[in-house]
Amino acid sequence: MENTSKDRLISDMKVVLADVEDLLKSAAAATGETAVALREKAAGKLKLATEKLTGLQEAALLKGKEAAKLTDDYVHANPWKAVGIAAAAGFLIGLLVNRK
Repeated sequence: MENTSKDRLISDMKVVLADVEDLLKSAAAATGETAVALREKAAGKLKLATEKLTGLQEAALLKGKEAAKLTDDYVHANPWKAVGIAAAAGFLIGLLVNRK
């Protein structure tokens, strides 16, 4: 996910949560039809946020599957390169972990 879309998502979620919090505070103070309307509005906002998050989760899952498929294809096409890259990465990680 790009940084701009991640930042936009975080911003949208903060707005939705702030709106829902305000609506719930208003609903706690209100009675009768007003309270019911405020609770319904809060539920609608939460449903919208859930739908957005579900869509983003599905998109991230698809991108992850695509990346795994591309990696698998690369490793099958270039097994020795993959082994060399993995060994080099392991060596570098080992050096970084053992630094004092």
